[in-house]
Amino acid sequence: MSTAVPPKQREQIVVIGADAAGMSAAHQALRSAKSAGRDIDVIALEKTSDTSYSACGIPYLVSGTVGTTDELSARTPEKHRATGVDLRMNVTATKIDLNTRTVAYAHNAGGEEFVRFDKLVLATGAHPIIPEWAVTDGGELVGGVHPVKDLDHARHWLDLVSRRSRGELAVRRRAVVVGGGYIGVEMAEAMVQRGFSTTLLTRSAVMSNLDSDMSERVCETVRAGGVDAVTNTTVADIDIDSVDGHVRSLTGSNGHVYPTDVVVLGLGVRPSTELGVAAGLPIGERGGYLPNERQEVAEGVWAAGDCCEVIDRIRRKYVLAPLGTHANKQGRICGYNTVGGSHEFPGVLGTAITRFVSAGTHVEVARTGLGTREAAEAGYDVESLVTLGGTASGYMPERSPIATKIIADRRTRRLLGVQIVGGAQSAKRIDTAAAVLWGEMSVDDLAAMDLSYAPPFATVWEAIQLAAHRLSDRM
Repeated sequence: MSTAVPPKQREQIVVIGADAAGMSAAHQALRSAKSAGRDIDVIALEKTSDTSYSACGIPYLVSGTVGTTDELSARTPEKHRATGVDLRMNVTATKIDLNTRTVAYAHNAGGEEFVRFDKLVLATGAHPIIPEWAVTDGGELVGGVHPVKDLDHARHWLDLVSRRSRGELAVRRRAVVVGGGYIGVEMAEAMVQRGFSTTLLTRSAVMSNLDSDMSERVCETVRAGGVDAVTNTTVADIDIDSVDGHVRSLTGSNGHVYPTDVVVLGLGVRPSTELGVAAGLPIGERGGYLPNERQEVAEGVWAAGDCCEVIDRIRRKYVLAPLGTHANKQGRICGYNTVGGSHEFPGVLGTAITRFVSAGTHVEVARTGLGTREAAEAGYDVESLVTLGGTASGYMPERSPIATKIIADRRTRRLLGVQIVGGAQSAKRIDTAAAVLWGEMSVDDLAAMDLSYAPPFATVWEAIQLAAHRLSDRM
C-alpha cells in the first residue's frame, strides 16, 4: 500500500511594508525568480490603503502644485497584483517568529491571520516624530496639530487648506511649522502659498544640516518669502481650547507666544523597528536595523528603506538617511538576494536637495558629503571656502546667483563635501560633486573636470569648478 507524498510547498517570500522599498523588493524577487526559472510566491503586507507613493511630493500637493493624491502614486494595488504580488492591504503585522518562520498580522477591520515565510523582507519605514506637547492625555493628537509623513497625512492637510480656500475656515488662517529641515521648509512654502500667515520654529538653524554660513543664506530667503523664521527655539508649551480641543497658540522656549490655528510637525522620523526588536533583531544607536552589504539582518531576513541605518561612504559608519532614493535601491537589492543573488548596497553620501519659492523669492539648497564640523570630527584636516558666482553668463537673463561651499582635506586634498545655496537652476550641480565624492577624488579633480558650457547654462568656469579651483589654490 503506497502513501501519497504531499506536494512540495512553493518558496514564499513575505514583505512587510508596501511602499518604495517593499515593492521594489517584491517585484525584483519575482523578476529574478522568473529569469532563473524558479516559481515563488511573494506576499506583501501593508497597514494602510496606499502603496508606492511619493512622500516627498506631499508638500507640493498641499501647496496646490500637484493636483491630487493619485498623481503621487507610482503604482496602484491593482497593478501590483496584476504583476504577481499577493498584496494584502489594511493589515498590520503584529509578530514575527523567526523559529516557526511565520508572521502574524491583524486586519484593520478585525481578525488575525498567520503567513509562513521562507524569506522575509522588512520594509516598515519610519514613524514621524511626535513631541509630547502635541499629544492629549488620551493619546490623540491635539486638534489642528498634524505631521507630514504619509498620504493619510496629505489628505488631512489637503482637506484643511482646501476648506480654507473655499472660505469654510475663514478664521483659521495662521500656521506654525515646527522643524526647519527639508519638510519644514517645504511645508512653510506650502502654507504661505495657501494664504496662511506662517511661522517656522526650529531648535537650531533653518536647514541645520548645512554649515551655519550657508544655512543663514537660506534663512534670509525664507524670511524674505513671507515666513517668520524663528531659530534656536523649541516649543515649551501649547495652549488648547477647552471647548473644542483645538490648538490656540504655542509658547516658544524664547518666551514668545505664537497664536496659531494649525501646527505642522516637521521634526523628522524614527525608524519603525518594533517588530524586529521584539523578534530579537539588533538595532543601532539611531534606532534602525543594521543590515550588512547585502541588506541582511539575520539568516533569511533582509531589511530596506527608512527602517534601516546605512553606511556613510566617507566616515565608514552607520548613519540614518531616510530618503526614497536609498529605499528603492535597497529594496531592489533585497529582491535580488532573496532569490540567491549577491548584490550589495554601496552606502550613501548624504546627497539631498530642496527649494523654497514664495512671494518672488526663489532659493535652491543642496548638499553632499560632510559639513565642516562632521569632517573635523571624523579626523580630517579641514579646509573650506565659499565662492559666489552665477548660474549663467553675466549677460544672460537666466542668470541667478549661486553660493558654493567646498570642503576638503588639506593633507590628501580629497574632496569631503559640497554645499550649494542659490537661485533657479543652481542646486542640481550638486550631482557633479556627488560623483567626485563617490569616486574618492580630489578637489583638484573637480576643478579640472570637463563639464559643459553655454551662456544660458553656465559660466566659462562652471560655478562648482570655480569654487573648487579657488579652494585648491588656497590649500
